[in-house]
Amino acid sequence: MLNEIITIYAITDDLLKAIGHKDDIRRGMSDAEIITTALVAAIFFHGNHSNACSYMKDHNFIPDMLEKSRYNRRLHNVAMLINDLFHQIGMILKENSNCTEYLLDSFPVPMCDNIRIFNVKLIKSEEYRGYIASKKRYFYGVKVQLLTTKNGIPVEFVFMPGSASDVRALNALPLNLPSGSEVYSDAAYTDYHAEDDLCDSSEIELKVMRKKNSKRKDEPWNQYIKQSTRHYIETVFSSITCIFPKSIHAVTYKGFLLKLEAFIFAFTLKQAFIE
Repeated sequence: MLNEIITIYAITDDLLKAIGHKDDIRRGMSDAEIITTALVAAIFFHGNHSNACSYMKDHNFIPDMLEKSRYNRRLHNVAMLINDLFHQIGMILKENSNCTEYLLDSFPVPMCDNIRIFNVKLIKSEEYRGYIASKKRYFYGVKVQLLTTKNGIPVEFVFMPGSASDVRALNALPLNLPSGSEVYSDAAYTDYHAEDDLCDSSEIELKVMRKKNSKRKDEPWNQYIKQSTRHYIETVFSSITCIFPKSIHAVTYKGFLLKLEAFIFAFTLKQAFIE
């Protein structure tokens, strides 16, 4: 655990220096320490910031640890900075990877059980009520659209309302990939215009699993390659969600997304640099 925490801090601090970020000299706790504590909470404490803060202070990792309310305010202030750091990591992984194959899929993250929707205070909108076809049940929350390397390391993500279609995510994701990249996804991402636009403008080939009534049917060998390649992303989802608590505790919708972002960021660091 000691080595993991030191590695997370070193990477975070180096990234902040690389983008020219400077801390206010009047602050006793740096932004790198704020972000590191959030990532430690995601990996080791199921997202519980209070427990992570206590651990970091008690073991002298951060002697000048802020109290809970002040820490939460500081963390919310660097929310966009955390997002920028993740995409910096994503760019590094894309540039240093010899593989041009990527996996795209989504998984739901409920804010509450469907029966408790009317009691939810974080956000109230029918747009966040989605349907999980594999479980044949509704949920109230967000969909995480995740782009990973072929080895299952996340490099891009975006949060969408629970009812948003996967096709809509193609316009939300940056898909900032090297020319010649191939993105494997399931049939829910079928959009012929998006496929053609990506191929023409960015030379990115979107390899979507075809439906039986598709206008662009695959040869059997091509269908087998797509199926066997994208199958691994289901394992990635289970690895990420296994560190989630049964319910993500948050007081605000922004706080909910912030914790969710920390889980994905922490998983990326762990897979790419720690394990």
